[in-house]
Amino acid sequence: MKFGAFLKKKDIEFSAKRYGIDALGAMAQGLFASLLIGTIINTIGERFGLAILVTIGNYAKAATGPAMAVAIGYALKAPPLVLFSLIAVGGAANTLGGAGGPLAVFFVAVVAAEVGKLVSRETKIDIIVTPAVTIAAGVLVAIGCAPAIGSAAMSVGSIIIRATELQPFFMGIIVSVVVGMALTLPISSAAICAALGLTGLAGGAAVAGCCAQMVGFAVMSFRENKWGGLFAQGIGTSMLQMGNIVKNPRIWIAPTAASVITGPLATCVFRLQMNGPAVASGMGTCGLVGQIGIYSGWLGDIALGKKAAILPVDWLGLVLICFILPAVLTLLFAVPLRKAGWIRPNDLTLEL
Repeated sequence: MKFGAFLKKKDIEFSAKRYGIDALGAMAQGLFASLLIGTIINTIGERFGLAILVTIGNYAKAATGPAMAVAIGYALKAPPLVLFSLIAVGGAANTLGGAGGPLAVFFVAVVAAEVGKLVSRETKIDIIVTPAVTIAAGVLVAIGCAPAIGSAAMSVGSIIIRATELQPFFMGIIVSVVVGMALTLPISSAAICAALGLTGLAGGAAVAGCCAQMVGFAVMSFRENKWGGLFAQGIGTSMLQMGNIVKNPRIWIAPTAASVITGPLATCVFRLQMNGPAVASGMGTCGLVGQIGIYSGWLGDIALGKKAAILPVDWLGLVLICFILPAVLTLLFAVPLRKAGWIRPNDLTLEL
């Protein structure tokens, strides 16, 4: 059997879609189902003095590496034994990757999953060979590469964070626009933010950009999609508009233009920071995760003595940047676009 046919038989496909969209998007779901939901539960527990919720949240966060790896394996269509073996691989990669663990898990889990698929069901002792090969390959790659990958990811993230602190206006625009557009594209802005450890002012700009896309598309398309579309995009994802963007890219102008304004307002005026989990920086208003992340960061800063209290201006900035300004600005930008015929009736219609 030719090697190409063998790879096809094993469902191993070297493509940008398989790795850059499917696997990366699944990794974000794994992050959500562990670190992010754990942080939310933990925050609620700390806020209301419920120790059991704090404990539940801590256990969820502890499973971050394995959750990401299994999610990646699922996206790569790994057989059961390979999929379950990735639990150990994810734990090793996330630990060895340090603060840049998510990116390390991504690369290591992809390698381990594909290697495991190569040997899966090829021997009569598959129950021994497949887990052994998958775990050994994954852990060896993690030992050899995860620290460097994690360090590189955090270095890039640190550069972006530092640059945003030094040039909050221009970097506020860049981060807001880029991360916001990534959220709408069929890639994972949450995974990107997590991989780079994007927090602080840069994280605040990322939240602003994501909210501009989600809230912007939700309100701009209200006449076509009504309340169902408002909630599907506003607390779900603006990625639902990707098909319409392909048909008419001009519908993307208004929410993106809104992010150009809300990004620097977040960094320069309200000093909005994401000091919660970095993955929340790329979530926007999806399940209100971005806002919960900012709130958990406030509580963390108060506990560390970095912040005296949550002030009214903090809440004002959060509401304006995440909800009111994205809606108002997008609608204003959309008016001339509709008059010019760049946005036509039903251009924003979703099949819900």
